[in-house]
Order: sequence, then structure tokens, then C-alpha cells
Amino acid sequence: MIIGLTGGIASGKSTVSEMLIERGARLVDADAVAREIVQPGEPALEAIASCFGQAVLLDDGALNRKALGEIVFRDAEKLKQLEAITHPAIRKRMWDKIRVYEEERPKRLIVADIPLLFETKQEEMYEGVLVVYVPFEVQLSRLMKRNGMDEEEAKRRIGLQMDMEEKRRRGKWIIDNSGTLEETEKQVQLFMENQVHL
Repeated sequence: MIIGLTGGIASGKSTVSEMLIERGARLVDADAVAREIVQPGEPALEAIASCFGQAVLLDDGALNRKALGEIVFRDAEKLKQLEAITHPAIRKRMWDKIRVYEEERPKRLIVADIPLLFETKQEEMYEGVLVVYVPFEVQLSRLMKRNGMDEEEAKRRIGLQMDMEEKRRRGKWIIDNSGTLEETEKQVQLFMENQVHL
């Protein structure tokens, strides 16, 4: 069974993915893959430097994430340009990893952790999407606390993603992560027992 896992920024997706791994799932993390595909020598990094200029590279040729972030998080058009380079490269590398896991043990749960799964219209690629949900107010306060952001910046970051309520409506399964860790753990355990017949 190959499923997508998504949520919003500061919704606790990493916590839920750890719980799934503890229960035998294999995880392919889009954020980790996104870091891989922009290493020096990777075609995606060359394309980013061509598009945004040498200022987005450090002296050693590695990606200057801070410089790139300052460009794309202030300009929706530039963010789209970046995504047009990175998303196809990430998608291909993720599916290469998924196929390896499938060959290792075909009946294992494989989870593709993709923050922008719905935004990038990937839900049809998976047998279902597990959404890690928190209400907006919880998301806002966690993001401000976690990243040391003021309310305005946190709201702007959240606003770059699809609304959590919309993600909740579109998910096949929902883990409500607004309570305690124990409550989240119970939901993950139920999901594994009821949906994953390994």
C-alpha cells in the first residue's frame, strides 16, 4: 500500500511520520529529497542558478537557501518558477525510492510525505492521502513558537499553502494532531490496524 501523507506547516506531520515508521512503514520524505536534488552537481541546482543567478549559490557551489528563500517567499511568481524546476525532479526521485522499497518487501506500507501534495495535484498517484490536521489557531501558535516568527509573518507563511480545512476535506484519512501526543498515537495505531493489512 502506497499512500501520501500531508498536512500544513507546523501541523505535526513529522511527528506522525515517526509514529508510522515505528510501526513498520517505510517513509519517503519530499523535504529530504528536495535537499538531495539541490546538491552540487545535480541538474536541478544548475537550473536554479541559471534562473535566479549566482547570488543563490554559496562560495563552495552549494545552494544558499536563505538567499533563495528571500527571493521566492516574497514573490509568488518566482516561487512558481522555483517549483517548476524542483517539483518534477523531486517527484521522479521519490518514485525511484518507492520502487526500491516495493521490491524489498511488496506488502509493506510505504508513505510519501509531501507537504504540498494537494497543491501539486499528486493525490491521484497514491492509494489515499493521510492528512495531519490541526485547526488554524493551533497551527499559528505552533509556527510562531517553533520558528520564532511574529504573527504577521506566520500568517503569511500559512497563507502560502492550501487551507487546512480544505486539506481535511480532501484527505481519505485524518489524524487530528491538536491534542496530546498520546491522542495522536492512538489515532495512528487505529489507522495501522484498520487500513493497513500487512
